Amino acid sequence: METVPTVPTEPITPSTPRPVRWPTMVQGWHELTFLHWPVEPERVAGLLPAGTRPDTLDGVTYVGLVPFLMRGTGFGPGPGLPYLGTFCETNVRLYSVDGHGRRGVVFRSLDATRLLPVLMGRLGFRLPYIWSAMRLRREGDVITYTCRRRRPAAASRAVVRIGAPIAEPSPLEQFLTARWGLHVTWHGRTAHLPNEHAPWPLHRAELLDLDDELVAAAGLPALSGPPVSVLWSPGVKVRFGTMELLRHAR
Repeated sequence: METVPTVPTEPITPSTPRPVRWPTMVQGWHELTFLHWPVEPERVAGLLPAGTRPDTLDGVTYVGLVPFLMRGTGFGPGPGLPYLGTFCETNVRLYSVDGHGRRGVVFRSLDATRLLPVLMGRLGFRLPYIWSAMRLRREGDVITYTCRRRRPAAASRAVVRIGAPIAEPSPLEQFLTARWGLHVTWHGRTAHLPNEHAPWPLHRAELLDLDDELVAAAGLPALSGPPVSVLWSPGVKVRFGTMELLRHAR
């Protein structure tokens, strides 16, 4: 198999360095909470697609638990579907970089409440979607996210209080949120799917309660202590580009 030399990792930027010219899909990500824990890169390297490695900041990579409300998912340039394209989702994620230097997200699981998007995500993009019962409830500045997976059984409940807007995200906050694509194993090969959206409007947030089984169910190390980063965002509208197969192996 042809091997492509590794190039320097692209910089972390608030907007994509690779604008999407021809959108293949649109989504709206709303009412998101980002919870993150540090983990040694060697503990998760074997969980990433071939041809990628853990993306790190100061020698550390991260496990993310991200519940949110999806709105207006649809194919092409849009507009998205108002009913079928709107549902609650929770993803468990890692962070990757490939031999072309592109940073990305690797989803270990994606729980969602709509069966049709789950089937489309699994069959069309080979993403590990799971049909689950979920709910997002907001009371003032407090949001409660609940998820109960049907099979295999697992549950998650997170309660957060939204804080003040962040005028200038820290390097860690940018590293965890400014992600312009995902890596996925596609029919035995690794693919990169790019996306673009406006810079994240981020807020401080306080984790009031967490009872989670999804991270462990995703085959990741057990969570140790509270998250080192808790962020909230009202959301962004997202456009995805065309999937590209990587030409190099691990």
